[in-house]
Amino acid sequence: MNAVGIDVSKGKSMVAALRPMGEVALLPKEYPHSEVGLEQMAYAIIALGEDTRVIMEATGRYHEPVAAALHEHGIYVSVLNPLFIQKSGGGSIRKVKTDKADAMKIAKYGLDNWMDLREYTPMEAVRQQLKLCSRQYNLYMKTIVALQNNLISLTDKTFPGVNELFSSPERGDGHQKWVDFVMSFWHCECVCRVSEKAFTEHYCKWCKRKGYNFSEDKALDLYADSCGHITTLPKNENTKLLITTAAQQLIAAKTTLVAMRTEMLRLAKLLPEYDTVLAMYGVGEITAAQLMAEIGDVRRYPRRSSLVAFAGVDPAVNQSGKHESQSNPTTKRGSPHLRKTLYQVVCTYLKKSPANEPVYQFIDKKRSEGKPYFVYMTAGANKFLRIYYARVKECLAALDHSPASLN
Repeated sequence: MNAVGIDVSKGKSMVAALRPMGEVALLPKEYPHSEVGLEQMAYAIIALGEDTRVIMEATGRYHEPVAAALHEHGIYVSVLNPLFIQKSGGGSIRKVKTDKADAMKIAKYGLDNWMDLREYTPMEAVRQQLKLCSRQYNLYMKTIVALQNNLISLTDKTFPGVNELFSSPERGDGHQKWVDFVMSFWHCECVCRVSEKAFTEHYCKWCKRKGYNFSEDKALDLYADSCGHITTLPKNENTKLLITTAAQQLIAAKTTLVAMRTEMLRLAKLLPEYDTVLAMYGVGEITAAQLMAEIGDVRRYPRRSSLVAFAGVDPAVNQSGKHESQSNPTTKRGSPHLRKTLYQVVCTYLKKSPANEPVYQFIDKKRSEGKPYFVYMTAGANKFLRIYYARVKECLAALDHSPASLN
């Protein structure tokens, strides 16, 4: 029985192995993350014998090439949450932080928890790409919010309230009418310093050029709204540069988000459970793609509670002696991206109030009991995840036993 601990870092890994009774099977040795280095690491682990398991921490993206390379060589690999290793203590009260000590600590944890180790399975290429697209989508969404707030802040100094003058929804290509408008009419004086007729003609040509609907009444309203403002930035080239640059950055980010959304939906539709997830109440196309991206293959969770714990929406337990807390926060040990998506789904239940949906019935029950907002919202997310687990697992099991899969 050999427990191999790998302390993964950027570009290199420290490898050490232990046997029962503290016997050192392999002294700590460093291997680079290159094709030759990973091959040498695999051969050194295989040489230890058949009953060998590799344990490593999930360290962002750095552990993935190591785990995949060892898995391809037929080695049993277990990727753990770093919190497991941190809480184990390593059997010492001394605080030592070196790569060699960490590798030995990970190996010791593997020996102590040998029967509880779960084998690593490489994520399917489609699921991995979908997860990366989902994370990038969330990143661009945050960027767009920041860029939009910045543009509104700038236009409030040159054309106050211009973002509230248009009600047109965002187009499929990511363009928004008020953003395109301030690209050309970046200061209220660009409108009010010309005659009403001249602006109407100019606005009509601008709408045709940009592909927007033209209304003469709207042009007159815009002209009237541009008059009488007190601006804090003058109409000069510096102000024009600030406004147009901010608008260009926002348009570029929105265009990129549209491309990312399209790719996410394309990848999500390749997964077998897409239709099942999309059919669930409160789940739209983007939400379905994000749920599947963050959860992955539900078959890797042995129980429904495992998925709930992964999402971190399970209530914590706080009990010692005669003390037993009745209200505890959630563990929040899993993916924050998944919790955000679940929150959006539960918010949909609250807004629509579907009386026949079990998730809403459960939320309404908790709310009628006087539970606080975050308590019944978390309970709703917990309930939704359990239903998600059952339906998707049933869907995948049916596909596995279908005649097409058997052939």
